[in-house]
Amino acid sequence: MSDFDLVLKGTLVLSDRVVRGGYVAVRDGLIAAIGQGIAPTARERHDLGDALILPGAIDAQVHSLSQKDQEDFIWSTRSAAGGGVTTIIDMPYDEGNVVNSAEAVKKKIAHASPQARVDFALYGTVDPAEGAARIAEQVDAGVAAFKFSTFGTHPTRFPRIPAALLEECFAAIAPTGLAAGVHNEDDEFVNAAIAKVKASGVTDYRAHGLSRPPLTELLAMHQIYETGAATGCPAHVVHCSLGRGYEIAAGYRAEGHNATVECCIHYLTLDEENDVKRLGGKAKINPPVRPRAEVEKLWRHVASGNVTLVSTDHVSWSEDRKTNPEMLANASGVPGLEVMMPLFIKGALEHGVPLFWAARLMAANPAKHFRIDHLKGALEIGKHADIAVLEPGDFVYDAGESGNNVVGWSPYNGMRLPYRVAATWLRGKQVFDGKAVVEPGTGAFVRPEASLPLREMIR
Repeated sequence: MSDFDLVLKGTLVLSDRVVRGGYVAVRDGLIAAIGQGIAPTARERHDLGDALILPGAIDAQVHSLSQKDQEDFIWSTRSAAGGGVTTIIDMPYDEGNVVNSAEAVKKKIAHASPQARVDFALYGTVDPAEGAARIAEQVDAGVAAFKFSTFGTHPTRFPRIPAALLEECFAAIAPTGLAAGVHNEDDEFVNAAIAKVKASGVTDYRAHGLSRPPLTELLAMHQIYETGAATGCPAHVVHCSLGRGYEIAAGYRAEGHNATVECCIHYLTLDEENDVKRLGGKAKINPPVRPRAEVEKLWRHVASGNVTLVSTDHVSWSEDRKTNPEMLANASGVPGLEVMMPLFIKGALEHGVPLFWAARLMAANPAKHFRIDHLKGALEIGKHADIAVLEPGDFVYDAGESGNNVVGWSPYNGMRLPYRVAATWLRGKQVFDGKAVVEPGTGAFVRPEASLPLREMIR
């Protein structure tokens, strides 16, 4: 009789080390053993040679419903499975259902559950007209964090939260132990910069970076972290494109504050002078993709431990919303779920960064951050058997060719990758083997563990 349901043998990438010739064993959907050397017997057993075996990634920033009747969970979770992402944390700014009440949380869970191929957790937010009144009910409904913005894209769907209201919201969240994530751009400064760019007549790829100079981002980060320091609320910057921003976050942590910071994969991969120039609107993201010198700074911060999480900020806009020759007229954001893990590993190898940072920044730390580490985030006994296998080779990425995306375009199309995701398991069940192999509805809603003391600060 077999000891386990599934055993995978290969190179284990754990959050603190890499184990050559390691194995992970699964029983009843949970990790049951990990080790090195001769692997135990199992009903299903795979010797994967030089392939990497990682914990399934937790993508901390996904927008499945930003464009109505476009992507939805039916596609975002299919892309996730194809990218070794076994849990997505979905943002609250949905077109037609901003998630700012318990009713909206429940509506989104009911909407996503029949579609999801991987697990999902949810962000909540607030209606500025209601203030912090509905924060507690969203916590009870199971949100894993809250999202705000210091910049206003839309007055109701993606509003600016003024300083006094941000403090009120942080104060309401603080007793729950959940994190307050904030989009970090100074509203007044950005609007002034946009006006200046328009007056100058610059409309090509350069316009976006000029409309959001570095100081717009750095000033907002200080506001976010000072608000966290004043209220005791875990303060999280949801995307930072600048090396200086990671220095600011590290400074607050050194003073004892719970100040975390997220780096999106596009900031570690793309640069302004090459990729944005080439792609135009297909590389328009807020905050902007910066020059290559900043990309290199960010990799040094990864290696130094100053980055808390790596995510995608995934959104699959239809192509017509990303191809306007006037740069500022395009929607902001890019898809990335399917290729985040391979891109990070490519960058890590190129920069001499140990591969264990992949497991830490895309699985272990996100699980702790969203308080779901009792279930997820590591190849550890008793946790969900969420596993990604990446095979070595020489691969060229093409989002349209894979069949896992609602759109065929990607800013990463044509990039050469030394690894690709070959297989993904969710709670011990294979969900991807080169194609999606499970039906919608396999994924489940995941809520943070309740009534626990604050996590030890993620460093």
